[in-house]
Amino acid sequence: MRNSPWVVATYAFIIFIGILVALPNVLSQSALDRLPSWLPHDRVSLGLDLRGGSHLVLEVDRADLVNERLQNLLQDSRRVLRDNGIDVAGVRRSGDAITVTLRDPAQRGAAVDQLETLANPVGLGTAVGQTDLSIRTPADNTITLAYTEAGITSHGSAAVEQSLEIIRQRVDQVGVAEPTIQRVGDDRVLVQLPGEQDPSRLRQLLGSTAKMSFHLLGNQGEPGVTMLADDQGQQFPVLDRVELSGDRLTDARAAFDQQTNEPVVNFRFDTAGASRFAQITQANVGRPFAIVLDNKVLSAPVIRQPITGGSGQISGGFSVEEANTLAALLRAGALPAKLTVIEERTVGADLGSDAIEMGIFTGFIGFGLVVAFLLLLYGGWGLIANIALFINIILTFAALTLLGATLTLPGIAGIVLGIGIAVDANVLINERIKEESRKGRSAFAAIDAGFQRAYSTIVDSNVTTLIATVLLFWFGSGPVRGFAITMGLGIIISMFTAVAIVRIAMIWATGRMKLKKIEIKPLLPINLIPDGTQIRFMKARFFGIGVSLFLSVASIILFFTPGLNYGVDFKGGIQMEVATEGPADLAAFRSGLGELGLGEVALQEFGSSNHILVRVERQPGGEEAQTTAVEQLRATVTQIDATAKVERTEVVGPKVSDELATAGILSVVLAALAMLIYIWVRFEWPFAVGAIATLILDVTKTIGFFAITGLDFNLTAIAAVLTLVGYSVNDKVVVYDRMRENMRLYKKMPLRELIDRSINETLARSLYTSATTFLAMIPMAIWGGSAVSSFAIPMVFGIVIATSSSVFIAAPILLFLGDWRTRRAKAAAEVAEDTALEDSERPKQA
Repeated sequence: MRNSPWVVATYAFIIFIGILVALPNVLSQSALDRLPSWLPHDRVSLGLDLRGGSHLVLEVDRADLVNERLQNLLQDSRRVLRDNGIDVAGVRRSGDAITVTLRDPAQRGAAVDQLETLANPVGLGTAVGQTDLSIRTPADNTITLAYTEAGITSHGSAAVEQSLEIIRQRVDQVGVAEPTIQRVGDDRVLVQLPGEQDPSRLRQLLGSTAKMSFHLLGNQGEPGVTMLADDQGQQFPVLDRVELSGDRLTDARAAFDQQTNEPVVNFRFDTAGASRFAQITQANVGRPFAIVLDNKVLSAPVIRQPITGGSGQISGGFSVEEANTLAALLRAGALPAKLTVIEERTVGADLGSDAIEMGIFTGFIGFGLVVAFLLLLYGGWGLIANIALFINIILTFAALTLLGATLTLPGIAGIVLGIGIAVDANVLINERIKEESRKGRSAFAAIDAGFQRAYSTIVDSNVTTLIATVLLFWFGSGPVRGFAITMGLGIIISMFTAVAIVRIAMIWATGRMKLKKIEIKPLLPINLIPDGTQIRFMKARFFGIGVSLFLSVASIILFFTPGLNYGVDFKGGIQMEVATEGPADLAAFRSGLGELGLGEVALQEFGSSNHILVRVERQPGGEEAQTTAVEQLRATVTQIDATAKVERTEVVGPKVSDELATAGILSVVLAALAMLIYIWVRFEWPFAVGAIATLILDVTKTIGFFAITGLDFNLTAIAAVLTLVGYSVNDKVVVYDRMRENMRLYKKMPLRELIDRSINETLARSLYTSATTFLAMIPMAIWGGSAVSSFAIPMVFGIVIATSSSVFIAAPILLFLGDWRTRRAKAAAEVAEDTALEDSERPKQA
């Protein structure tokens, strides 16, 4: 029991590096600038919910992509057949295919050969060697062309790659600092823009295809003419034939018209574009010339005279901001396919700074409560545990900094919860050492035995929590992933700080004080759980299970009626968080917003009387309808109360909400299955069945808690449920581990007595760990605000449920299964004995 100098030096070096890496996070920018260049300067980057900004997920519009590709295929088919002298009766589009009708069936082979030149190879995994076109000949004079599934996927993937660069150019054009633009999956793009942003302008900037073209006007009703409207609703008969494409533009700048002084956009063509523009204007003097952007007429001026300078002007009653946005779109170029905004979350900068203050405030209070509780429980030895806890926080921030992780508000909640859970190992170790000391072991022997016997329990309990955390990261998104990262890092690092560092510190302190016997006593002469407690818990097993079943059945009923208060994450729609200077007049807001004709408008006061949550169902009509609704809501909120400020906006489409709901349910089910397998492998099947049965009862009660309190059931709520799954099984594992140990020590002890003994021996650990986790989370549950209320409040409730269920549900189920196995084994033995007796008597009778 001596500390190796090499081990101590290694641990000291790790802690020293951790302090250096984490240090920039607590320094001001001026102090950071004064640090030597060789020291670390990186900080943990803050998520948008902490610094304010906008988060958008855009998806390639598959229908628009297919339509665009088919239009091009139609034109290319006509061209290649015409150029090669193949006589066709018609080339037309039929649904998602192009049908070519030949006049001479003998030309079918030549026609197929020429059309095959339009196909492109596809290189998508198993599709290597295939082409993007399927060419069929259903009749002698008929050929059909259609894009294959692999071809559409390939074009969609290429469109996303091309869109990334165009979006990056658009964002750069409007001067947004530190944007995050990255691909998500096969057909989506994630855009995160820090700072105060206008959501409607962002939608226009990022979601507009920006395909500009120049057309002459025709007569309404004639072939090849489509009626298109401008912003004012005026209709124009626009010829389908594109006279000049917008990809010939080399520059576009917002300016003011010298005569009317209204905002306009001046543009310039490249050499080929300027030449073509001059030809068009020379040949069509006196005719209207429509400038079309994404099937909308920007302006349709009459050509007064030939324009040979290669430049022009777009006017259309723009505001200054609209002119700047249009110029930025045209400079960056057109997107290869339409992008649909399927998820939008915007957080005001003020709300972000408030969230940081709240996170630090609740985190410090939670940490202070845990520190005080450990000191009260273990006195000076509790001080060692607190130092290890402080090192755990430092190393967690160091790891987040090194990984380049983003700290979100749920991430802060993960750190706070990790503080409570990290204490679990210290409580286990201290309680084990106290037990060994009571058996008469010397100081060093008690420390050695205490760590050895606590180690497997610590590993088992932390692995179950890590399973839930990994699944949360795998299926979660955005801030929820931030929670999973901080939580997972905290658990892994606590294995180092609570076991390795505490062991070295305790050995050093014992040797320094030359202790013969180690005594871990509370700071105050109050023993919360007296030594040798012998409560007969199994006497109340029927009562405990009966109450649990009643609460779970009631929770299931509450799940159906009144049901859960689903947030926009799962229901889709629009959600706004509004703050007013004085108490909000809910009646006025309900009346004013209800008159907008946006369907059902739900209002809810939360946190304080000057904060309200506005929920509106998803509007029919695509993304433009959502943008219009958001603008109407913002304007009306300001009209109702001039002091009102929209602090947070969320718009989630049905596809995303369906995906999030599916991922949430799947993650909880997989977590339960993973833990079932783990406990089955580590223990026996009755232990696994008991843990999972209890887990189901715990989860149903938590769902009932959401239903009865009306808390938002959103992504954060799923994080709470998954964390409780891990925490609940964590608590069961500690009791099970002691039962398994006692089964080896007391082989002839009746199972009921053995279970009671095991629960009593682990009672202090269960209650103390639950108390520390409860104390860590309660400040966040009280002052955390709307962003974490769906996590912190259910966690406080779940801690109480999980602790009680370990004693009154999991243990009785194990007792029932154990008695059943005993009776079954006894019956099997009796049958075997009777069979053997019959076999032995048969020869005598013969």
